[in-house]
Amino acid sequence: MSNAAASPQHVAVLAFPYGTHAAPLIAIIRHLAHLSPDTHFSFLSTAASNAALFSVKNPANLTRRDVPEPPADGRHHSVVMTAFLSTAGEVFRKEVAEVEVEVGRRVTCLVTDAFFGFAAEMAAEMGVGWVAFWTAGPASLSAHFHTDLIREKVGSQGLGGLELDMLDFIPGMSKIRVHDIPSEVLGDINSGFPKALHQMARALPKANSVFINSFEALDPNITSDLNSKLHNFLNIGPLSLLINQPPSLDTHECLPWLDTQKPNSVAYISFGTVTAPPPLELVAIAEALEESQTPFLWSLKDHSRANLPDGFLDRTSELGKIVPWAPQVDILAHPSVGVFITHCGWNSVLEGVISGVPMIGRPFFGDQKINARVISDVLGIGGVIEGGTFTKSGLTDILEVILMGKSGGKMRERGEELKKAAREAVKEDGSSVRDLKVLLEQVNEVIN
Repeated sequence: MSNAAASPQHVAVLAFPYGTHAAPLIAIIRHLAHLSPDTHFSFLSTAASNAALFSVKNPANLTRRDVPEPPADGRHHSVVMTAFLSTAGEVFRKEVAEVEVEVGRRVTCLVTDAFFGFAAEMAAEMGVGWVAFWTAGPASLSAHFHTDLIREKVGSQGLGGLELDMLDFIPGMSKIRVHDIPSEVLGDINSGFPKALHQMARALPKANSVFINSFEALDPNITSDLNSKLHNFLNIGPLSLLINQPPSLDTHECLPWLDTQKPNSVAYISFGTVTAPPPLELVAIAEALEESQTPFLWSLKDHSRANLPDGFLDRTSELGKIVPWAPQVDILAHPSVGVFITHCGWNSVLEGVISGVPMIGRPFFGDQKINARVISDVLGIGGVIEGGTFTKSGLTDILEVILMGKSGGKMRERGEELKKAAREAVKEDGSSVRDLKVLLEQVNEVIN
């Protein structure tokens, strides 16, 4: 390999346009574009995804290209995503060829969502480097990377008592159970998402680098293991600390309300933009908050309010605040917040970590179950809802433990240690800044 000095670099960025995949990817690319102004970055995603991502000002050397999207036709979003993945290789090959003409520069590197295992073959065909971004955490990546080994050890179904067995045959995963891993690992790897993720796992060793939004001290054993199996495994996070973010708008005045509360007293509740507990669980949450008289700030879509118990909003008008959207990073950093009740999506988990706030996990799908186990058993900064679903008694008990018990105090102490480690990672000589420099070198390198 040699650095390209003869001709300007052109990086094609292939985004997965669903869920929260594309947003952190463009945040990284925007930052790389600032650091490397002579490199042109072409960001390829669907029109709907790009419209949101490019609504803010971007550097002149970062441009968008809209790619075709399968028609929704009333289909479930998982069906649409699977349809997108099934044709993504063909679509992106065509679009990259056209964007080369449009920009007037040959593509010199592919940066893609790690979901796109076809990018290994595509990069080889083009004679360029491939850099993959895993949008979730290190534990879920390790589970997918070791899919073949896990299936060999526990079988393809993971049934019976095996579900509680620990993955102690994988470095850094000794406290993770078979039951915690993403369902795709033990699913039918001949179709749909399981097939795409299995192809990804087999393709990643061909990548020049694989990078994630995390920091080395959060899970050094998994980092060491993946570094021994991949060309470069790079932790370049937490992104919210590493990259200057535009200020969040507090349109519902959450922060002034928090100013009126006691330190470490408020339960902040949010389940992200994709998932929501079923109605009976919403009732259980409300009943637990009211019975325990726990001050709360709840990010809850307006249409879900109808599922709350009759009279709940009136009875708790002075106890809590419900808003349709909340500036989560700023809220978690507020000293009044004592616990974060979350779906355990990776971005939310990492935002909880950098704030030092103990978490209560109620995972739903994908990587969320393994993230919840990491919070509770690996990092020791939270707990998981017993039985996997909210009940009034279950939530009341765990709120008492975290907000008033000795265990909660220990969680806060451990949280402060990780909060400090996260900030060390993004200092000038920190591990994440070092890995970011390697990433920048990778995207500016020419293979042939």
